[in-house]
Amino acid sequence: FPVGQKVLETMQRNGYTCRGDYSEVMNNPLFGDAVSIGKTAMAAMESGEIDEIYLAYTVFKNTVTQVPTLIKMLPFSQEDIETMAANDVPETTSGALMNYEPTEEEALGYIIPMYMNSLIFGALVEAVASENGARMQAMDSATSNAEEMIDTLGLQYNRARQSAITQELTEIVAGASAIEERIKI
Repeated sequence: FPVGQKVLETMQRNGYTCRGDYSEVMNNPLFGDAVSIGKTAMAAMESGEIDEIYLAYTVFKNTVTQVPTLIKMLPFSQEDIETMAANDVPETTSGALMNYEPTEEEALGYIIPMYMNSLIFGALVEAVASENGARMQAMDSATSNAEEMIDTLGLQYNRARQSAITQELTEIVAGASAIEERIKI
C-alpha cells in the first residue's frame, strides 16, 4: 500500500504488486487518510491476502538527517511485545490481572485499529516533515551555490573589464607616442 509517487514507482519497478495509490495523501495528510489505509490493510490481512503488515517511512531527525525506519505492525508475537516493552515502557512492578469490559477480544478489536491508524498517521506526518526538511536543505544548498557563482562571475567580469580598460589605455599611450615621434621627425 504505497503512499507517495516515488514509493509507488520504486515498488512497481522492483516487481511488487501495489494495491491502491495513496500519492495524493502526501499533499495534506489527515487522520482520516490513515484510517482508510489502515482499514484496507487490516481487511487484506483478515481475508488472508497478506500475512504481515510492516510500515516503512522516514523519521525526521533534523533538516539534514532523515532516518529510514521499518516497523512490524501486525501480527504481534510475544517476542515483539517484550522488545517493545523493553525499548519504550519502563518496567512495572504490578503483576495484577486486568478485567476487561467488554471482553479482551472486543477491546483489542478497538485498540489494534486505533494503534495501526495512529502509527500510519504518525508515519505520514514524519514523512512530510522529512520531505520538507530535505527540500529546505536542497534550497539552502542551491542558494549557497548561486551566491558563490555570482561572486565568481562578478570577479571574472571585473577582471575582464579591467583588462579591457588597461588594453585601451595601452593603445592610447602607444598611439600618442607614435604621434609624438612623427611630430619630431
